[in-house]
Amino acid sequence: MTGDRLDVVYDDVEATDAGSVVDHVVRTLADDAGMIRVRHSDRTVVLYGRGVAAIEVEPRGAVL
Repeated sequence: MTGDRLDVVYDDVEATDAGSVVDHVVRTLADDAGMIRVRHSDRTVVLYGRGVAAIEVEPRGAVL
């Protein structure tokens, strides 16, 4: 893992749809002090706003 890309999963149990989850993540990480907890395989990872350059949202499963 080089750090150029990292596939993670973010679950928001209170979210009503995918759009609200994306909005929450973008608003949180747009703040310099923003951070969210995500999963990478079986590990918990904390993403900090100042370390994220882009977010790509994909459906679950393989991307072809």
